[in-house]
Amino acid sequence: MKLLRFRFQDETKFGVIEGNEVVVLEEDFLLSIKKSSSRVSFDEIELLSPVSPSKFICVGLNYIDHANEMKEKLPDEPVLFLKPSTAINHPNYPIYYPPQTKELHYEAELAVVIGKTAKNVMIEDAKNYILGYTCGNDVTARDLQRKDIQWTRSKSFDSFAPIGPWIETEIDPSSLDIKLLLNDEIKQRSNTSNLIFKPDFLVSFISSIMTLLPGDVIMTGTPSGVGPMKVGDSVSVVIENIGTLTNKIE
Repeated sequence: MKLLRFRFQDETKFGVIEGNEVVVLEEDFLLSIKKSSSRVSFDEIELLSPVSPSKFICVGLNYIDHANEMKEKLPDEPVLFLKPSTAINHPNYPIYYPPQTKELHYEAELAVVIGKTAKNVMIEDAKNYILGYTCGNDVTARDLQRKDIQWTRSKSFDSFAPIGPWIETEIDPSSLDIKLLLNDEIKQRSNTSNLIFKPDFLVSFISSIMTLLPGDVIMTGTPSGVGPMKVGDSVSVVIENIGTLTNKIE
């Protein structure tokens, strides 16, 4: 099932994709999935980020090849950092190039969307707390990341957390091809089987530290191949059996 949040006739709505149409839900799918009798053409809607999370929990260095390219030791446990909710960005919306950086980088990631409140979740129960999966781009000001002791500034500018285009609820995330295209040229290519810490483990680990709320997003890390973007570029995250998230740089 593909769940989405969208704008139609100046109203924000929630829906389920069926063919070339969107079945409008009676309320936010985080509350319930109740279909209404209303349908709209997919071509008539404007996609929004599928959720508005209270927080983005991001995992650094979660692919062996990326840790190597960043010249970092492999972590013994997940390396966590947060993006603010104000960094949220929608499919097809611009990523803004801040004047404070000269190295704006892309990072393709599988994003986990939490479906219900999670605290101290056991690994074997983690699937019950995951609503589904979507595409994410952990946009980063790389020069600021190198300069600062921690990563908050480099990861937190407005528009630096595009997610979408929808949430896929019926996939196994253990072996999905993931790639990033910059102006239609492949820059990153990997598979989620190469994740060091898998989604179920991450939900358990993170929920032992902080309460995860419905709609919160866990960005599971990026593979090797991260690199720069410039104004005018088009960047797309493509994940097998989920879809494509595209943004342009302004």
